[in-house]
Formats: sequence, C-alpha cells, structure tokens
Amino acid sequence: MLTVALLCVAVAEGAVRYRSQSAHNQIVVEDKGGYRMLRFNGSMETRLLIANPLLGHFEYTDYFQMPLIWNPKAKRVLVMGLGGGSTQRAFQNYYPTVHVDTVELDSAVAKVAKEWFGVKETKTHTIHISDGRGFLRRNKNRKYEAIMMDAYSSNTYGSFIPYHLATKEFFQLAAEDLTANGVLAYNVIGTYQEWRADIVGSMYRTMKEVFPHVYHFPAADSKNIVLVGVKAKTGGLTSATLRARVDLLRRAQPKLPAYFGPRLARIRASAPPSAAKSPVLTDDHAPISKLLVPER
Repeated sequence: MLTVALLCVAVAEGAVRYRSQSAHNQIVVEDKGGYRMLRFNGSMETRLLIANPLLGHFEYTDYFQMPLIWNPKAKRVLVMGLGGGSTQRAFQNYYPTVHVDTVELDSAVAKVAKEWFGVKETKTHTIHISDGRGFLRRNKNRKYEAIMMDAYSSNTYGSFIPYHLATKEFFQLAAEDLTANGVLAYNVIGTYQEWRADIVGSMYRTMKEVFPHVYHFPAADSKNIVLVGVKAKTGGLTSATLRARVDLLRRAQPKLPAYFGPRLARIRASAPPSAAKSPVLTDDHAPISKLLVPER
C-alpha cells in the first residue's frame, strides 16, 4: 500500500496548509473533508484522499492508463504536467516497472508535489523542469510508448491549454518521440455539447491530422474528456481486438487496478459532434481568443 506520511496529519476542516506565489502560479494546498487539494490561481488541479492517496483523485487521470492497451509491456512513458502527481502515483503503484518522465514548467509545483503530495523521484520516476514543447524538441535519445498531456495554465477565470501544446505541429513533434505503436493521451477540459464543445472538436480534428485513430473517454465526475491518439495505422480497435488486448494487458500487468475495466467501457470512437464545425489548430492559425482561453 502506498503511504504518504505527510498526509496523515489530522487538521481542521478547510485548513490552508500551504500558500505561495511562483513565477507562474499562486499555489494553495488545502485540506477539507478528508481530502487534500491543490489549487493554482484558484482552480483546483489535484485532489486525493488523505487516508489513502491512491483514492479520491479526479477520474479523468485514470484514462491516462488507457495507452497501455496498445503497449501492455511499456517501458517508458512521458507525462507533461505534474500538479499533485495523481498519474505518477498510479503508475508507480500499479505499473512499477514502467519508467515515468515528468515534464513540469514550474519548479515550485515540483517542490509542493514532493512536500505535500508524497511525489518522489526514484529510479523509475524523473522530473524535468522544462516547457513541454521544448523538452520534445531537445529529446533525441528516447522513445516513449505513451505521452500523457495534462499541462494547463490557469488564472482567476479557470484553466486553459497553452496553445503551443495544442497545434498540429506540436502533435507532429510528439509523434516523432513515440514508438511505432505509441499513443498520446490528452486531457481536454470541455463537454460534447455547449460548454467548451468547440475546443473538444478542434482538439479531436487536430489530433486526427497526425494520428490515424483517435478515441475519447468522457469522465463521469468532471467536465474532462481524454482524447487518445494512436500512431500506428494498424492500431484501430474492434470488439474482438479490444478484448484480446485487455487479456494481454492483464497478463503483463498483474497489478492492473480493478477500475480499469469500467473506465475502458467508456471508450468512444466516433467524432465528437462539434468536430464538424471546429477548426484544425496550427502554429499559424490557432484562434486562442475563442477556443483556448477561459471565458470572462
């Protein structure tokens, strides 16, 4: 059982445990109702159950495990965005042989994740302080079976995707750093209808410009949709191939969490309704004033 000693201190309801201002974020750690929460500029980024840090997280982070369907014996994955380390914590516990490279822009976030959320750098987890796109551009020696994107900026109006991490050119760069069967998973804050549906549609269309197959998983407990792009042209799924892949994964990863099956059942293969009217995002044309910044 994963334990985080720093989390097991009894505190008053709604207590602010830590507050600081970095070059990028106002960072607040708060304990309330048995949960520890991390906020950037007022927006909640991470939540976990103090009594068991493997529980209480936002459901959408579970979908970052879906790339293992295509790579059941993955050796190395890349996560862009650290926050309180929900994804890193899951991989270290359920997939201990997989090396996780984390890219985090804000060194202060890494410090808080270690001190307040039990995140550790180990022989299978390395944190790199860098911009995500710059990291990919400099990376010449490693290929990843999966790249997971959870790198958001935020302000008092909410969280939003940095546009340079959401264009066709960015996805082309990411695909170069994936193995032949590699998969990219991207957390998008939005819905299929109305609220931020345009950004979901644009992200889907933009990923389809680079990845032959794009699937998506809507979270049940928040307005998050995780898009999954598969690099291989032969990486499409049918009911039969999906069952076969899951069987391989269960044999390769004996600690596969019980919730994996129910999460996988939420997979969707058809294009989101908004994709038909949403533009492809490029470095030269990314209408960020409409799509990628929060409404005021």
